[in-house]
Amino acid sequence: MNPLRMIIMGAPGSGKGTLTSKLLKKLPQIHSLSSGDILRREMANGSEIGKMAKSYIERGDLLPDKFMANLIQAELEQQKWLDAKTSFLLDGFPRTGNQAIELESVLVPHNSDINMVIELDVPPEVILNRISNRWVHISGRVYNLEYNPPKVPFKDDITGEPLFKRPDDNPETFKVRLDKYFAELEPLREYYEKKGVYVKVSGETSDIIFPKLLSAVEAKVKSGL
Repeated sequence: MNPLRMIIMGAPGSGKGTLTSKLLKKLPQIHSLSSGDILRREMANGSEIGKMAKSYIERGDLLPDKFMANLIQAELEQQKWLDAKTSFLLDGFPRTGNQAIELESVLVPHNSDINMVIELDVPPEVILNRISNRWVHISGRVYNLEYNPPKVPFKDDITGEPLFKRPDDNPETFKVRLDKYFAELEPLREYYEKKGVYVKVSGETSDIIFPKLLSAVEAKVKSGL
């Protein structure tokens, strides 16, 4: 398999986590790196990076783009994934055009620039309907009253404990998140379109999107990148 260095972009509620997990199971050669996981680990460890991240988060500020790009670079180097033969998938970064520029600046010197970006295109009205029907268990298990309902209404299948709705799982609040996502997406999409590495896969459910996602990735690999 030729090295694939990719990003999967998707709006909140688009099923990005589920689809990414399914893709990695099909293509275990791809290493996954989550910027959120790195930050949570560093904060839990009380490292200097973690302390800095915590101070920004507590103020409600975004961490500087260059700081995040350097953090990604350092993690890739530590994992020995920043070379000419390793495939990786970045989760959570970049999210803006400027972040993409900063990321490129740390990857290009290692001949490891992003060579595939996939946007999961799910209609906003589908996402809002999905969110309005979403209930969760404290463990993180997610149910949907329409297509993945609990066996007993509003009770977890495994523990029998009550399910709850997340505070922002209502159409009005979630629409604000979606509007922000799409506003940030446009310049990011344009940036990667100009580089010729952008692909869109569309559908209303993960079952519809996943075959398209897998096919697009496999075709990219077979093309020799």
